[in-house]
Amino acid sequence: MGFSSTTIRAPLDVPEEMRTQYVKNLFNITRGSGRLMLFAGDQKIEHLNDDFFGAGISPDDNDPEHLFRIASGAEIGCFATQMGLLARYGEDYPRVNYLVKLNSKTNLVKTEQAEPLSSALYTLAQVDEFRQHSALSIPAVGYTIYAGSEHEAHMLREAAQIIYGAHKRGMIAIVWIYPRGAAVKDEHDPHLIAGAAGLGGALGADFVKVNYPKQEGVDSKEAFKEAVQAAGRCKVLCAGGSSVDVKLFLERLWEQVFVSGAGGNATGRNIHQKRLKEAIQMCNAISAIVVNGAGVQEALDIYTGRKEFKVKDYTMP
Repeated sequence: MGFSSTTIRAPLDVPEEMRTQYVKNLFNITRGSGRLMLFAGDQKIEHLNDDFFGAGISPDDNDPEHLFRIASGAEIGCFATQMGLLARYGEDYPRVNYLVKLNSKTNLVKTEQAEPLSSALYTLAQVDEFRQHSALSIPAVGYTIYAGSEHEAHMLREAAQIIYGAHKRGMIAIVWIYPRGAAVKDEHDPHLIAGAAGLGGALGADFVKVNYPKQEGVDSKEAFKEAVQAAGRCKVLCAGGSSVDVKLFLERLWEQVFVSGAGGNATGRNIHQKRLKEAIQMCNAISAIVVNGAGVQEALDIYTGRKEFKVKDYTMP
């Protein structure tokens, strides 16, 4: 795929003096391909320890440093985590591109108890200050919106301000948008997910992460095309979801990118719940598809170690 004269254009809310930095950041996190392999490690708050300890989960995963070891050892575009973990471990893993997740909430308060609300934990000014004194590569920020919640107006405004502020600094802005709340009857409805993707585009995000549509009698990969089209020039990332069989995951990922037209992936549990070597190989298998455009069998060979992986070299425009 690679960058072209259209895909490298910075949006107009990026000041002229920051457009080169914006393009450089976009190029770096997509490894020059235009598609993003996002390793999602923000669940330490979102799901507490449910995703990190228990049956079927590698004992490695209970240690937060496992996430950083994976991110550093694998070929990924960007690693999403909270700034608290980044402050503790980032110094030991300086080669990683980091995304600071600006808001998070736990899974303890259910929708039946209260409508979902997730407010910003940090300001962009604080991220900027941290980026400068830590000397880490932080080209992107992220924020979650629960569309359909009674509190969506608060989250929409925060997201809009964060996107605008990120672009002002030449940074990439990614939003997670999940329809959720008493008003939402089916979080996986294809038409609703397309609406969420379009919402990300309307807010000015560079990438929007949504759930994969699922509805009885509907071909998900075909239905997902509605979301990709609705997002327009905002690229759609599909959430990885809970851990599944590796071949099934890679087949579905290939369909999402090369049938539906997604702009990449955002995967957490299907990577970090594995032991370190296996997790790194899983990252590389995903990058083979997303960045290199590999087929499923080649990606499987990379995952099993039968084939060595090297990310394609792209030239910075």
